[in-house]
Parts: sequence; C-alpha cells; structure tokens
Amino acid sequence: MNNLEGKIVLITGGGRGLGAMTCHTLAEAGAVVIPADIRADLAEAVAAELRSKGKTAVSLRLDVTNQEQVAEAVRQIVTDFGRIDVLINNAGTDVTRSIEELAIDDWDQVLAVNLRGPFILSKAVLPFMKRHGRGHIINIVSTAAKRAWANASAYHASKWGLLGLSYALHVEGRLYNVKVTALVAGGMRTPFLLERFPDIDLETLQDPKNVADTIRFVLMQPDESVIAEIMVLPMRETSWP
Repeated sequence: MNNLEGKIVLITGGGRGLGAMTCHTLAEAGAVVIPADIRADLAEAVAAELRSKGKTAVSLRLDVTNQEQVAEAVRQIVTDFGRIDVLINNAGTDVTRSIEELAIDDWDQVLAVNLRGPFILSKAVLPFMKRHGRGHIINIVSTAAKRAWANASAYHASKWGLLGLSYALHVEGRLYNVKVTALVAGGMRTPFLLERFPDIDLETLQDPKNVADTIRFVLMQPDESVIAEIMVLPMRETSWP
C-alpha cells in the first residue's frame, strides 16, 4: 500500500462537509492538505484546526469556476511545495427546482461548479503531475450519476458529465502514471443536504467520515493498480438502486 506521508493534496470545497472531513482524514495519514473553498473563512478554520494539532495545512480561497484564479493557485502550490500529488474535486452545488422553474443562470452555475470546475482544475494540474511522473485525481461524483429523480436536472447533468469526464481523464492520465478515480458517494450527513432538507431522515444518510476513509483507501493503492470507480452508500440509501 502507498504511504500518504508528505503527499501534497488539494481539496476543493474543503471548508466544510465531506471536504473538511477529508482534510482531517488525510492530514492524520500524514498528508500536507490544502483546503480550498470559495469561502476563505471556512477554509482557514479547517487549516487552523489542523495546524493546532501539529499537521501541515494551508488554506486557499478558490472559485473553481474562475480559470485564471485556478491557474494561479496551482502555480503557487507548485512554487511553494514543488508539486501537487493529489487533486480532489469535491466542490459542488445544486438548485432544487423543476425544469420549468429552473432559471438558465441557475443551470449554468450548477454546471460551472460541478463539471466545468473539475475540468479546469484537472487541466491545470495534469501537466505538473505528468512532469512529476505520477499523481492522482479523485472526482466526487454522486448516485445522481447513476439514476435520476425530479427537480435536480442540472445536478444530474453535471454528475453524469463528471462521471464521463473521470473516465476520459483516466484513459489519458494512465499513459503518464496519473491515476483518476470517480468516487460515487451516497447521501451524507453534511450541510449540502441538511441545510436544504432539514426534515430529511438522518438514518438514510452516512457519516462523511466513512467516505473520507474510502478516499484515503483509494489513495493508498499500490502503484500498479487504480480504482477507476467506487461507490460508497449508506445502508439505507434511498437513491440507489
């Protein structure tokens, strides 16, 4: 199994929810984590807590839809740390409305964050990973990439697209020893769901720590193997199958 000690890990949406939990989980495994979030205060709170525990963490304000900001952030990380070993495309958003009620601007925003963002970030880090001779990109997908339900058309389109992008990146990246994984996560007890659906049955959701542990497991696979896709569900998952 691979060791995560000293690995440089960039995690988008790292200020809370699964992103924050992943920062803590990978830092405990010895990684240098960079929580990136559009809300700088949330990202810095995660990094500060990790530093208080003796871990190495640097926060980053990042709008994943801004390609200039992404390019500059990646250049700065490589300047400061010499490389980026892992990119976790975790930032996500949703607008829960029917197709008739969904504004075109809302559609564009969901696709920009959930699909365009991972493309921009992957495009930015891939040359550095190729130069380093190794790397790993993990895209946080969803059961929304496996089936569909009402009032989530933009979210479904973005996550089905992200699953396809993951496999396309896998085919291109493997030529340069860059691994790509699509992690299909079922419902979690995170603000992403709890803030929008306060009456949701918590027993149908899973602890984000379980998904973060799976991310760590994926990253620790031997060099000769890659987990191209993995699904992690709560036992009482309502969206799959």
